[in-house]
Amino acid sequence: MPNTFHRVGQGPHPVIVLHGWFGDAHAFEPIEPWLSGDAFSYVFMDYRGYGGMRNAAGRYSIEEIAADTLALADALGFDRFSLVGHSMGGMAIERVAALAPERVRALVPVAPVPCGGVTLEPAARALLEGAAGDLAKRRAIIDRSTGGRLPTAWVQWKAAYSAEHSSDQAFAAYLAAWADTDFSDVIDGRHSVLALVGEHDPVFNAALMAATYARRYPRAAVQVLQNAGHYPMNETPLALGAAIERFLHEVAAG
Repeated sequence: MPNTFHRVGQGPHPVIVLHGWFGDAHAFEPIEPWLSGDAFSYVFMDYRGYGGMRNAAGRYSIEEIAADTLALADALGFDRFSLVGHSMGGMAIERVAALAPERVRALVPVAPVPCGGVTLEPAARALLEGAAGDLAKRRAIIDRSTGGRLPTAWVQWKAAYSAEHSSDQAFAAYLAAWADTDFSDVIDGRHSVLALVGEHDPVFNAALMAATYARRYPRAAVQVLQNAGHYPMNETPLALGAAIERFLHEVAAG
């Protein structure tokens, strides 16, 4: 049985979209009405422990997300497809591409965790580790990752949404999955990549992309989205949607 998902569009170019640590399959909802459904078929998937899979048991690893993504592609009859991934979903799409390189047309990591993981200072690690059962810590993480510039009500909503749509067990386990996983040694760099980052994201920014994606993928480009932090799908949805589709149209054109 494939992971729960929903689909937007029936176009000839399949695109599987993977969410971040604080999201679920509906994380990209603000951009969904404006996507080009005649050109693309977007499939938004839940991980085990999230959304419609909230009660699903799992190992809660990047490897498992990648395997579930490929199983969903098989179930939908997608022989070749592109991938969009936010935050830890950015790492997951790299793993999918490493496992099935011939099936992946292009990668669009959004504010992504690179395939080599990240180094966290002890205080930052402690904050992240405590977030599973603490809404205040979730709010603090979201506020910091968006530059401390967004409405308090939105930060509260985002934290509450993440708590409601993920199990505490899965949320806690996925921290180690995205922070400590490293499969950079198997990246062969064949894929076209557009890494999209927000100008106010303090960690997953253009400098990190230059040191990771730009070095690992000869056909990688990095684009900074103005007036966005770590959640451009919420902060600047139209700019994000336009950037994704501009790149995918270029890929489709060959």
